[in-house]
Amino acid sequence: MMNSKRRALTVAGALLALGVAVPAVAATSGPPIRIGSTLALTGPLSGTAIIHKLTGEIYVELLNKKNGLLGRPVEWVLKDDQSKPDVARTLYEQLITVDKVDLVIGPYATPNIISAMGVAQRYNKVLVHHTMGIPSLAKYEMQFPAWSVGPNPEMTVPNTVFDALATTSKAPKTLAIVTSKFPSVYLMSKGAQEVAKKRGVKEVLFLEWEFGNKDYGPIANRVKDAKPDFVWVGAIGLEGNELLDAMKKIDYKPPLHFYMYPAPGPLAKLPEANGALAASIFEQHPPFTNNPVAAEFVKIYNERAAKAGLVDNSVETQAAASFSTWQVLEAGITATKGLNDKAISQWLKKNQVNTIQGRLRFDKTNNYGDDLMRVKQVQNGRWVTVWPKEWMAPGAKLMTP
Repeated sequence: MMNSKRRALTVAGALLALGVAVPAVAATSGPPIRIGSTLALTGPLSGTAIIHKLTGEIYVELLNKKNGLLGRPVEWVLKDDQSKPDVARTLYEQLITVDKVDLVIGPYATPNIISAMGVAQRYNKVLVHHTMGIPSLAKYEMQFPAWSVGPNPEMTVPNTVFDALATTSKAPKTLAIVTSKFPSVYLMSKGAQEVAKKRGVKEVLFLEWEFGNKDYGPIANRVKDAKPDFVWVGAIGLEGNELLDAMKKIDYKPPLHFYMYPAPGPLAKLPEANGALAASIFEQHPPFTNNPVAAEFVKIYNERAAKAGLVDNSVETQAAASFSTWQVLEAGITATKGLNDKAISQWLKKNQVNTIQGRLRFDKTNNYGDDLMRVKQVQNGRWVTVWPKEWMAPGAKLMTP
């Protein structure tokens, strides 16, 4: 394992290769720049939030090994919002008024981000965030999404999925949609319903469940009885695993099946999930890892995630979105040479930021930019990108039953 000085030099060299100015490796000095946030360290969202915690820790460590920010060390003040929006709201109040952090960064999951956004707006704080799935609700002018779904993901994401399926010999003619009422995945599922109708795909089932549901048996039975060609699952976190477990108990295997925001590692390692599809912005294979910053992050994350006992130690959508969020915030601070929220906000609106998932812009509706979502598939226990063609994993293709 490389020592810390060598690793810092490697990251700096990678950044220079991308044309990003990097100061010489040196010791930081002065009071720390304190960046506050919450994550769902406990509760139903914790299975995915741990990825964001690990990513943030790595990013802050790398910052401090390359002279911090503005020559000062960086401290991440992290609190547990317990997967609850009301707790997130209270904790962001504490971060700003009691802990007096210099800047804030978004939590995990749409409802919690909305809560944090309300607090940020009250105190005129810039808020960069990584997993906001309902752009229409992001009205605050100083919020910036690193979740590159574009301003209308309820249309663009389902269209991307159906475009991918149309390239196969088994393009679906019938569709079952089963979805959590979790806001972002429900929005996507309703969008998929509309997109399917426009494409002439017949809907044979639409079912909803309350977020936190634990009984997926009745849902599995209804899907089996409907006999769809394609099952769209509006799942977040471990909901997809639980539905597949229920399907296994009744000896049913869905044909083509898609999961909106699954817990990536647990789903990939579930045997019943082989062939499952999901949305993606990054997977740890070329051409994504041709980016030297991405390649270095992948190497470190793989080591740390394995030590932390994560089911899957690979970098994919969640980790990449989290890393990109820190990149966006760092770019704003570096470009403006300060911690002024308004100045950072104004700079981000006028400029684009290179991230490991691609170049992000913030000049469309509600500061959203382009939809960079791709489609990935579980193949032999790992996620690989299968659409569009220019982002496919080497040698990969979309598998069908």
